[in-house]
Formats: sequence, C-alpha cells, structure tokens
Amino acid sequence: MKAHRQLLRPAVRLRRSRRTDADVSERLWLFDLDNTLHDTSYAIFPKIDHGMTMAVAEALDVDIETANRVRSMYWKRYGATMIGMVRHHGVNAHDFLHRSHDFDVDPLVRAEKALAYKLRRLPGRKVLLTNAPLHYARAVLSRLGILHLFDSLWAIEHMRLHGEFRPKPSPTLLRYVLAHEGVPAHRAVLVEDTLANLRGARQAGLRTVHVYHPGTPFARGRSQRPAYVDLRVNSVSDLLLRRRPLRG
Repeated sequence: MKAHRQLLRPAVRLRRSRRTDADVSERLWLFDLDNTLHDTSYAIFPKIDHGMTMAVAEALDVDIETANRVRSMYWKRYGATMIGMVRHHGVNAHDFLHRSHDFDVDPLVRAEKALAYKLRRLPGRKVLLTNAPLHYARAVLSRLGILHLFDSLWAIEHMRLHGEFRPKPSPTLLRYVLAHEGVPAHRAVLVEDTLANLRGARQAGLRTVHVYHPGTPFARGRSQRPAYVDLRVNSVSDLLLRRRPLRG
C-alpha cells in the first residue's frame, strides 16, 4: 500500500503519487458520499437534520421552528445551510460544521455488502467529492472500511473559491477539482444521488452516474433518466455491471 500523507490545501490527499501521462488517460471516479456510498437515510439524515437545526438555533438564539425554517431556506438556496449562516450571519464555518455533525457515525452506517471489494474492482482512481464536512466524511469512510481506496478527499471546507464557498453543483468547483487532480473533464465521472449536482457536472464536461435513492430530497417521482445523466444505477454493484455506456 502506498504511504499516506495529509495535505489540507486544496484537499486531503491520502495517497502520495507522481502524476504521469498515464494518469491523465486513466478514469477518475468522483464519488459523492451520502446516499451514494452508504444509506444515509437509514439513520444518519435524522441526526444531521437535528444537528443542523440545533446549530442554527444556538447560533441565532431562535426557537426550533424558526431554526428549521432558516435551515431549509439556506439549504435550498445555497446547497448547504452553513453557507447561508456564514454569508448572512457571520457564523464560523468550522464551528458550525462540527456542531451540526457532532455524533458517532459507527452504529448508524449502513451500506451494501463487500463495498471495499467492489470499489477495488472498479478500474481508475477514486476521489471523494462531498458537500459534507471533512471530519464526518473521514469517519464514515473509515467505518465503511474504504478510506484507503481514495486518492483524496474534497469536503465542503475545500470548496472555497475567491473567498466564497462554492459547493456542488458549481461547474466552477468541478473544473477546479479536476485541475488539481490533473485529469481532463472527459476522463472524469461524477457518481452522485442528487440530480442537480449531476447537471452541474455535465455543464463542466464530466460523464455522470445517477445513484437512485428514494430517500434523496426530490428523488420521488423521477422515473426517467434526464439527458444529462449517462447512466442510472442503484448501487456500486450495479455500476460495476453496467458501466459500459461510460467508455470513451
């Protein structure tokens, strides 16, 4: 196994590697985390919802009903509640993210069987790209036993461009990530449960895989595959069996 080294800017690099011409032609898999690599709706989403609400309530000194309304409003507007809290209320992003995700993930994580084995069988480099905070992402990947399979981790702390947070679905963010990973857009695939993020990836020139999960917000009723989605699957197992449309 290659030695591990942590670099905090622009992302957490887990593998020490030298980029070569071969790396540029290798497939890069950008994996989302929640409801993509594990079933967040099973037990973790309620914890995050509660943590977000309490973090907003404490930061603004408001009641739970008001905090819920603010949390939902900022999530819909910016893709992350934290961004609205930072932009409009001057909240410290690091403190807010830790307060909102302050729970033990170990008893809550559920995922498909033999996930590490299946990811190893997927040819190409793997990178995590999540709008979740870094400490939470590392904890979940460790619990799943797949942290060592990723070259680097891009969490919401790393999604700050020109002084502003720009998480998924920002095409600018995706181009920034690809530039630092040293891979052209046509060799990269975003594997993701949220359609809006896949639409942004297509705008940046990436191939796209929609991991359908009924617990993802706005997922219900989406029975057809949008034109900006190359492949729709239900799991990593499904991706292994049906990835032929992504060749090229």
